Parts: sequence; structure tokens; C-alpha cells
Amino acid sequence: MRLLHTSDWHLGRSFHGVGMLDAQRDFIAQLVDVVRAQSVDVVLIAGDVYDRALPGLDVVKLLDEALVAITEAGAKVVLTSGNHDSAIRLGFASRLLERGGVHLRTRIEDLDSPVLFPLGGDEAGPVLAVYGIPYLEPRLVAGKLGTDANHFDVTQAAVRRIQDDLASRRGEAPVHAVVLAHTFASGGITSDSERELSIGGLGAVPLDLFDGFAYTALGHLHGRQELASNVRYSGSPLAYSFSEAKHHKGAWLLDVGPDGVTDVAEVLWQAPRELAVLRGRLSELLEAPEHSWAETAYCQVTLTDPVRPAQAMEQLRSRFPDTLVLTFEPEGSAEKNRASYSSRMAEAVDDLGVCCGFLEHVRRRSADGPEDAALREALEAVRLEGAEL
Repeated sequence: MRLLHTSDWHLGRSFHGVGMLDAQRDFIAQLVDVVRAQSVDVVLIAGDVYDRALPGLDVVKLLDEALVAITEAGAKVVLTSGNHDSAIRLGFASRLLERGGVHLRTRIEDLDSPVLFPLGGDEAGPVLAVYGIPYLEPRLVAGKLGTDANHFDVTQAAVRRIQDDLASRRGEAPVHAVVLAHTFASGGITSDSERELSIGGLGAVPLDLFDGFAYTALGHLHGRQELASNVRYSGSPLAYSFSEAKHHKGAWLLDVGPDGVTDVAEVLWQAPRELAVLRGRLSELLEAPEHSWAETAYCQVTLTDPVRPAQAMEQLRSRFPDTLVLTFEPEGSAEKNRASYSSRMAEAVDDLGVCCGFLEHVRRRSADGPEDAALREALEAVRLEGAEL
């Protein structure tokens, strides 16, 4: 059998204010093409199918279209819920969807209820058992699992249920287990676009918790990575923060035979837009030919000019029209021993000092002559108006 490990679709997410539904639709089209071209039997989605617990109608429609397209291409689907999903809503109509080849594993009660696939013509022969561990919020599930409210203990309890069920199924014919889990495993590399899981207790679970499974398909971290030969993150199909600019987005393609997993290969997704992280003085960025590739990219720009340039965003967008993030880090500012803004304001002797101090704080330069005169005139007008009252 051939399985495609994906996760963290985050349908409905935006990228710094830019809607990504068309880009997500393009990813789904690529996925369906891979299902057909590679004769994929099962598509795995390890959580965070949606970006929020209450997705919009157009987002729900996109998932519906995706599941129909995948199953029409000849593959089954097994998916779990992530920390961004509502497990109850995502798991709606699970028994009905199962008849159409879409298997939802979003409930604690289904931890030890695998989706079974025979690995040959003989149903009495080797079997692939696919289990799903949805995101486990420790405070909400600890009681049901009979354990303490932290990520390690609830995940360990879930894994034990799977191990017990697996042991009961193993007889003369081997049973190979693939486990989907939406969690943060020790050793994984994070990015800026993932939501922290540590509020409920210990944030990471040890890798050896998944020993004994043929393959563990992890979700939550957005960078595709291999923690062990049989424990991997597929990562998100699209970049959801500029910290992912250097990611090579993709998935893992698994071949499973009567003796277990025989091969794991990468599948790459084509990004709809490149991400550019640029840094330097404004004039250099506007003129340097080596940045020409970024003119069609989504850009995050850090300006290092000693003085904040006027209309910086407008100037940048004249060359890089899709500049989405602009920050300022003046050259040498890290070396300057600047007092905090609040402490400097406490030392201001009059209202003019407060106004000029604010300008210096946000622009990294003092008010010039005309600005100083305008502030004085405005403050005097306010004083006279107050005196008349």
C-alpha cells in the first residue's frame, strides 16, 4: 500500500492579511495529482485541517471539495483533529463519511479503533492498522484517560490504549501500525506560525513514546522534518509565516508491504509565491539588482537606516509591491545604551519635551526646526483654549 503523510492544512488561514484560500485550493489540486500519479491508497492528515474552530462557509466548502476529489482519485482519507480544530465539529457525521472512504479520528473513544487495510489479497494475511491521536488538551482529557493533566501523561495514556489494542490483534498474521498524532515531539524544530501547546503543562513528549510503531505521522510543526526513520513531521503545505521562508514544503510518501514500511520518500509542493526576507538601508534595497527576484514575492523588510525614512512603505512598494511586513532596526541601535521610553518620558520637563521625546522614540531622530515650531504652536493653542474654559 502507498500512504501520503500530510498535516497542518490550516484551511482558511491568511498570511499577514492576505487571504490564502486560492493558494490552498492550488495545493489540494497538486495533492490530487500526486494521488493519481503515484497511485496513493491512503491520504493521512495529522491535524489542524482548519485554521480555526469555527471555519467560514467557503472554507468548509473547500474541505468538502478536497475530500471528494481525493476519494474520486482512488484514495481513502484518515484524518485527526489538531489544536486549531474543533474536534466535535470536525468529527461530525464520522460514521456516515466512513462509508465514503473518509475516516475521522477526533474522539478519545476512537483512540483504539484503527482503520484496517489488508496488505494483500488474503484478508487473513498481514494488516495495516492506522490509529489516530487527535490533539489532546490535557485539562480536558486527563480525566477520561485517567492520568495527570500534562502533555506527556495524556499522550502516554493514549499510546498505551493503542498498544493494548495492537497487542490484542497480533496473532499468526502480522499487524503493522501507523499512528497519526498532533503533538510536539522532542527534537522538533519550531517556526513562528505554530500555536504554543505548553499552556496545559509539559509542552513536548519524548520521541521514544512512539517506539514499536511502523510509522508515526506527526502534525503541529510546520517544517517537514525527520526525527527518526519512522517518526516524521510532514509540515504545513504552505508557508504561514516569514520564519518559514527557507522551508521546502512537501509531504512524505510511504510504501507499506507485508513486512512493514519498505520506503519513505519526499514529495514537494510548488509554492504559489516566494517569500523574501530583506534587510538593509532603503536606498540600497531600492537599487540593488540582486533583489530583483523579490519584486514578485511576499516581502518582509527590515530597514537599517539611522533615521527612519519618510513614507518608507510607499517607497518600498514602488519596487516590491507585496511588502507585507516592515520593521526598523537602525544601525548601531543595539550598541546604544538607550533608556526605556517610559524612563525618558519621566525625565521630560514640559509638554514639549514629551512630544519631542515621542517623535524621537518612533523615528529615531529629534524634531527638526519646523516640527519644533509646529509643536510649540499646537501646545500654545491648547493652553489658551484651556485657559478660556
